[in-house]
Amino acid sequence: MLYQLVEYQRALLAPFTAWAASAANAFIDPASPFAYVPGASCFAAGYEMLYRLGRTCEKPSFGIITAIRRDGHVIAVAEQVIVEGPFCRLLRFAPDMGALDPCTAPTPPVLVCAPLAGHHAVMLREVVQALLPEHVVYVTDWNDARRVPVAEGPFHLDDQVAHLQAFIRRIGAEPLHVLAICQATVPALAAVSLLASAGEPTPRSLILVGGPVDARRSPTALGRLAARHSLAWFQRNLIYAVPQPYPGAGRKVCPSFLQLAGLAAAQPERLGEAYWDYCLDLVRCDPVRAKEHRRACDAYHAVLDMAAEFYLDTIQLVFQEFQLARGSWQVRGEAVRPQDIRTTALLTIEGEQDEISGRGQTQAAHDLCQGIAACDKRHLTARQCGHYDLFCGPRWCTDVYPRIRDLTGHDT
Repeated sequence: MLYQLVEYQRALLAPFTAWAASAANAFIDPASPFAYVPGASCFAAGYEMLYRLGRTCEKPSFGIITAIRRDGHVIAVAEQVIVEGPFCRLLRFAPDMGALDPCTAPTPPVLVCAPLAGHHAVMLREVVQALLPEHVVYVTDWNDARRVPVAEGPFHLDDQVAHLQAFIRRIGAEPLHVLAICQATVPALAAVSLLASAGEPTPRSLILVGGPVDARRSPTALGRLAARHSLAWFQRNLIYAVPQPYPGAGRKVCPSFLQLAGLAAAQPERLGEAYWDYCLDLVRCDPVRAKEHRRACDAYHAVLDMAAEFYLDTIQLVFQEFQLARGSWQVRGEAVRPQDIRTTALLTIEGEQDEISGRGQTQAAHDLCQGIAACDKRHLTARQCGHYDLFCGPRWCTDVYPRIRDLTGHDT
């Protein structure tokens, strides 16, 4: 019922939202007389903020069409859908090889495992952009559960692991670097573990960034919430059926609007700062910076519904029972044994001030991966770095990405 009420509210706000958008445009359009009213940019900024309060944020595109190599050459980038499934697409971003020197060394592939934790994969745009000059980049682009028909069946955490296994096999494990961020660190570690246990090739490296491998360590607000309530409580209060007219009508989900409300409540300063910067850019008539901040706001607001069974699995297995950390997790009847991984280098990265995945939660992978030689294990705790700083913004560029490049570059 709550989901339906939210949809009614959106419908009621639609005329007001459209009017606010038109008013904002009237104060910036050179063909409009309102654009020459004193303080026009301030009026435009105000109406733009009103428009954003009521609008429905659709999934933005990556919009990556060029990349800059180390030698300063700008190269075109092609985006392709390699695998199209009901719950996930595998995207491939690759430089235009025709524009490169024929003697250029082959670019090693990187699989970016985007988290299925609310935001769309486009939240990792800066990660993809940074990797592209030296890599072919694959990205797991998880679909919004409200757009997946009920006939496609359920989607569990085990299914996410199976998807990652299939993608690694599809790309080819031997030259592949796997980069998993936030929630995706758990299924990525499980996927590589299962490949190793089955005697299959495993990736060249596994990079885990800011994820709850062992949520018992330095529990954050999310972990404490999961410990404080039963699974039945989450099912009663956070699970709703998708209403018409969405393709997934009738599917039980954790709705995006609840997730966005939780994110905003947990980090009001981040959301407020993003919109404040965007508003100031509009007032100052700085279209370049305004475009950058608008993209950041759009990515933050682009949140998807998660399948109920997947959400509840994550709460139970990761935050209540800690099955990966305790060695009790089984995926489709197969034990998850990180200790079986031997030929994959491991890099874990944490933020000193991460408010989503606490200190030590990602580093716990080193204790689990006992089969990896000590010389192939590395760890970084990025100073003065929050959760989102691990994959976007200046800290990503100056502290995090250089360590990833050291491991995945051509000279390794």
